Amino acid sequence: MKCPFCSYEDSKVLDSRPTNEGTAIRRRRECLRCKKRFTTYEKIEETPLIVVKKNGDRETFDRSKILKGVIKSCEKRPVSLSQIEGLADSVEEKLMSTMKKEVSSNEVGELIMQGLKEIDQVAYVRFASVYREFKDTQSFMKELQKIIDEQNN
Repeated sequence: MKCPFCSYEDSKVLDSRPTNEGTAIRRRRECLRCKKRFTTYEKIEETPLIVVKKNGDRETFDRSKILKGVIKSCEKRPVSLSQIEGLADSVEEKLMSTMKKEVSSNEVGELIMQGLKEIDQVAYVRFASVYREFKDTQSFMKELQKIIDEQNN
């Protein structure tokens, strides 16, 4: 680490401690040439996750959009806010762990539907009807039949 006083490129760490709820490390350093002390912060470099929409547009991943959609699907259902937030956390975690810089909106939607299917099947069908853009009752019934078949197996 370059000294901010004399520009010497070597220093020693005197003290390290976590800051910002463990998201960064604060280090007190001492220049080996001029002996002056200075502070540095080390944190993870976060690259934004880009979502590629169906029409080809790209936008930064936004967890609040997941929350809005899932809350709407769970309206008047016995699903707690902590379950909804847990689902949003799970989807975000899975997407970030892929190490991809871009994901399709389809991947995001499928992860949400997987989680909703486990939490509440009515909410799942509501979300799927909007997400998959059911055109008629026949496509709606096909999705319901899949759920019934899964329960019987």
